[in-house]
Amino acid sequence: MPSARPAGARVQSTARAEWKAHWGVPLAGALGYATSVIHIYGLGVYIEPIAQGFGWTRVTTTFGLTIATLIQALFGVPIGMLVDKVGPRVLGVIGVPLTCAAFALLGTADGSAWQWYALWVVMAMATLPVQATIWTAAVASRFAHARGLAFALTLCGASVAAALFPWLGAKLIAAHGWQSAMAWQALIWGLVAWPVILVLFRGANDTRRTERDGTPEPDTSAPAIEGMSFREGLASSIYLRLMLASLLFTFTILALVVHFVPILTDAGLGTAQAAGMASIIGLFSIAGRLATGFLLDRFPASRVGAAIFLLPVVSSLVLLLAGAKGAAAVAVLVGLTLGAEVDVIVYLATRHFGLKAFGALYGGLLVALSVGTALGPLAAAAVYDATGSYDAFLVLTLALMAASSAAIASLPRPAFGHTAPG
Repeated sequence: MPSARPAGARVQSTARAEWKAHWGVPLAGALGYATSVIHIYGLGVYIEPIAQGFGWTRVTTTFGLTIATLIQALFGVPIGMLVDKVGPRVLGVIGVPLTCAAFALLGTADGSAWQWYALWVVMAMATLPVQATIWTAAVASRFAHARGLAFALTLCGASVAAALFPWLGAKLIAAHGWQSAMAWQALIWGLVAWPVILVLFRGANDTRRTERDGTPEPDTSAPAIEGMSFREGLASSIYLRLMLASLLFTFTILALVVHFVPILTDAGLGTAQAAGMASIIGLFSIAGRLATGFLLDRFPASRVGAAIFLLPVVSSLVLLLAGAKGAAAVAVLVGLTLGAEVDVIVYLATRHFGLKAFGALYGGLLVALSVGTALGPLAAAAVYDATGSYDAFLVLTLALMAASSAAIASLPRPAFGHTAPG
């Protein structure tokens, strides 16, 4: 039986050493995380041809996204527990081809709404092994000193997906029609992402499991697995505050993102101008993720998170007071926020609860993130339908995001992690 490493040996790893030893894990994780949102960021360019081809409303065409999000919320905790038990590698390696295949299957829709919804159930189930929990669990197990920036690089996969998938889909639709385009897009992305994940994606839990199976692999720089149990984490008021912050954040920010173009057109901008402003969000989400990761590794995470969670408050005030004149500033602020929310929640979860039951505990937080994602855009639409304006929802955003920021700011000093501010 191998002897335990001395505590002093664990803290000798520096951020530079972590990157040198494990640079491939966040890179592979970014490709995996991008795969997990292929049905979200990849669907947009298909909506119009699908709706026109089958004579569907856009509600019918996009309702599958709600189905997928709610199923993800339902299975968030069980998938997290599975990550803790078997390690993230096996799920990621299996999940990427399953997700790509399910996206291709969407192209087999025959005009029946019920068949379309059934295909989305398959899509939702296929994406369970590629949830954010899988990729962040591996990165957390490999990085302690540079964890914030490593998370940022991993989660940038979604930002890249938001820029790449619509462009790729549009090219393929023009060349092959929407149904064949889905199969081609799935195949192309699978060939890009899966080989990298197969070669580079391995968390410390996967390594230790391999060692127990009799095929030792050196593991000299990974943080030790320590932390609270799932039950201990659930009983913590810190966990409840993180869940509240997650729910309120995604409820508001995803609604702002989804309805950003109509908010601006209602304020007087043309559709083309509003779409151009919306593209700024994607660009600044990448900057927001990387900047947040840099800050989390250097300053107290609760203060960083509280400040970032106040940006939607500023955005809403600008929209209410300046309207279309402040569109560019709002796009920048929303982009910076959208690029940081998951990074902050994941980072704080690892620091307050450790890595012992990270998968299960983050799975619970993912439930809150998913419910907010599913309900926020619907709530904004309901407010608009009832009042003819988004102003009431923007006022609601002021209150909800102030509460979310306060929940993050109230967190105590983290119990786990290296000695940098936290």
